[in-house]
Amino acid sequence: MAATSLLSLSLPKPTILTPKSTASVTTPVTSPDQTLDQKFGRKGIRFTETDDGAPIAELTVRNGSSLRLQLNNAHVNSYKPKVYWKDDGFEEVLYTTSGARGGIGLVIDSVSDDLKSKSKSKSEGVDLSEWVVKDADSDSIDAVQVELSCTTSGTLDITYVISLYALSMATAVIVKNNGRKPVNLKSAILSHLKFKKRGGTAIDGLKGCSYCTHPPLSSPFEILSPPEAVKPEDPGWFSFGWEPEKKGGVWSVQDVPITILKHKLSRVYGTPLEERLKEFYNTIPSKYETLDQGRELFFRVIRIGFEDIYLSSPGSLSEKHGNGYFICTGPASILAPITIQPGEEWRGAQVIEHDNL
Repeated sequence: MAATSLLSLSLPKPTILTPKSTASVTTPVTSPDQTLDQKFGRKGIRFTETDDGAPIAELTVRNGSSLRLQLNNAHVNSYKPKVYWKDDGFEEVLYTTSGARGGIGLVIDSVSDDLKSKSKSKSEGVDLSEWVVKDADSDSIDAVQVELSCTTSGTLDITYVISLYALSMATAVIVKNNGRKPVNLKSAILSHLKFKKRGGTAIDGLKGCSYCTHPPLSSPFEILSPPEAVKPEDPGWFSFGWEPEKKGGVWSVQDVPITILKHKLSRVYGTPLEERLKEFYNTIPSKYETLDQGRELFFRVIRIGFEDIYLSSPGSLSEKHGNGYFICTGPASILAPITIQPGEEWRGAQVIEHDNL
């Protein structure tokens, strides 16, 4: 593969392929009446439609691991890696509802000063309702990738790259400011991950991290709305050792290696803003692990470019949305906005990888 196909996100593993539209590569001219599959389909990448006519991309690599992507809204609603040696050893990682909520979704909010209302800032969702396929790429059949571009984001040029590998998948975003003024953004890649049972759900790797109760960024893919996510819940009669979540804005430090997610919580792990003003301060880890004790599966979530980690669990509210259990987590920049100067770009990514085999 050409040297221009490597995206410089400094990924430890795997390497994300570069979107060709960001490099000096001429895209072949195609006839407007060609289908997406005729334009971009190749070994391991198939473009098709759902029963209601919505375009989707299906990605598959040599060991059978697969991913399904809704193209019109950049929604990843299925990821089935091979996690056992047996021939049918594939497990769905993502949790989705019958109303097409859940999965993995990109969220970007614009933050602007609102002096008239005397509030510090006001957040508004960036229009991410229309995406087009810009390119597709592959490295043999062990790595496949689809590149999307947002066409309704105003002065922002947004590229979203979805990659699939034998033991991992990655979602990477590149935001370029084509305007004349700086833009301030809050962003997250929120993943709704599936677990077999509520009592066997946990996170490992956040010991020593600062966190506070905080709602997620609102998203078209959310299962719990921001108010629902932070609403207190009665844990029931047999919840020994349970402690209620503290009020928003009150910081705590994770003092145990394993975070049990049986009960309802909504947290941002990060560095308090006042600490960031110091010359030296502690930062959160670049990766952590999800523990599904019911299926004996473990997945690593890697954060790149983002400043925070969002983590929530629904507690008993999960019963309203289907069988099994789920959490919502992913890299985020929620506590402080990302500032992108005119003509500059910002990059962030999430990798979900495993070594269950």
